[in-house]
Amino acid sequence: MKKLTVLGSTGSIGTQTLEVIRANPGDFDVVALAANRNVDMLLEQAKEFEPEVVCIYDEKTALENKNRFKGIADVVSGMEGLISCATENDADMAVCAIVGMIGVKPVIEAVKAGKDIALANKETLVTAGHIIMPLAREKNVKILPVDSEHSAIFQSLNGEKRNQVSKLILTASGGPFRGKKRSELQNIKVEDALKHPNWSMGKKITIDSATMVNKGLEILEASWLFDMDIDDIQVVIQPQSVIHSMVEFRDGAVIAQLGTPDMKLPIQYALYYPDRNFLAGDRLDFYKLKHIDFEKPDTDTFEGMALAVTAGKIGGSMPTVYNAANEYAVARFLNRKSGFLDITNTIKEMMASHKVINNPDVDTIISIEREIYEKIGKERNLS
Repeated sequence: MKKLTVLGSTGSIGTQTLEVIRANPGDFDVVALAANRNVDMLLEQAKEFEPEVVCIYDEKTALENKNRFKGIADVVSGMEGLISCATENDADMAVCAIVGMIGVKPVIEAVKAGKDIALANKETLVTAGHIIMPLAREKNVKILPVDSEHSAIFQSLNGEKRNQVSKLILTASGGPFRGKKRSELQNIKVEDALKHPNWSMGKKITIDSATMVNKGLEILEASWLFDMDIDDIQVVIQPQSVIHSMVEFRDGAVIAQLGTPDMKLPIQYALYYPDRNFLAGDRLDFYKLKHIDFEKPDTDTFEGMALAVTAGKIGGSMPTVYNAANEYAVARFLNRKSGFLDITNTIKEMMASHKVINNPDVDTIISIEREIYEKIGKERNLS
C-alpha cells in the first residue's frame, strides 16, 4: 500500500486525486491532507480518509477551527505545517496540487526527505527548477508530472533514449478566446474567461489557459522536467484536446499520447507509476471524432506564451518575476479590479523593470515574489 500526502486537497487536482484513491480501495493510505481555508471540505475529507495530520494553511482559520478536528486528526498551520505534511515520516509520495509559488518550499523539503513527488504545481519548477531537479537526482527521487501535457510527454518517452529526442510538442486547446484578436479581448469579463471549452479546472489555471500564460508556464516546466532547451519545445493548438502532447525523435518519428480530456488519467498514472490500472470513464471513439485539427498559436494576441519563452531564455530570477506578476495580476482580474489584458501587460512591465539575479536560492525566490507583489500593488494604487 502506497502512503500519500495530498497538498491542496480541496482544489481541483486535489479532489480528483482523492477520487482516484477512493476508486481504488486498499491501494493507497492518505497520511496527511493540506488546504488553505476550505475547512468544511477538509473536515469531510479527514473523516473519510483518516489522515494522521491536516494542515490548514491560513493560521487564523486553523486556530478558529482546530477543535472541529479533535479526535479526527492533528491540526498544523502555516508554511511549517505545510512542510510537516509534505515530509510526513510515513509518506512514500507527496502529491503537490497547491496553486502558486506556495508549493516551492514544501516540494524542496519533501525531496530532501526522500519522498517521490506527483507534481501538479508547475510554478514550483518554473521558479525553482534549478534547485529541485538536481536535488531530486541527488536524492534519487522521482518527479512524476501530473499536468496532462507533461504526463503525455512522460508517457511518450517511456522506453526511449532521451538523447534521441529532437523536440517536445506541447498541445493547447487555445482556450475560450481562440481565434480572437487583441482588440476583441479589451472588455472580457471574468465569467467569459472561466468558460474553458474542454477542461474543468480551478479558477487560476482556467484564466491562465485563457491568456495562454499556462502554456508558457508549461514550456518552462517541460524544459526542467525533461532537460530540454526551450528552443526545442514547440506549441501547437489542438482544439479537441485529444492529443495531450507529443515527442518528435531525431529519425522523424512522432509519438503522442491521446485520450479524453480527463485529469484523473495523468493523476492515476503518477500514483501507480510505472504500472497502469483500470480507470473508469469515457474512451476515445475515433468514429465519432472523425478529425483532429491543428493550428499555430497566435502569440501576438496571446503574449503570455512568448513572454514565458523570453523569461526562460533570460533565466535566473526572471521566470520568478514572470510567474509572480501573473499570479498577482490574475488575482486582481478575478477580483474585478483590473481588465483581462492587464494580466499580460503587468507581466511585461514587471519583467522590463527587473534586474536579473542569477541562480537565486529559495529565500531570494520568495523575496522576489514579495517584491513583485508590493511593486504591482503600489503602481496600481497610484494609477
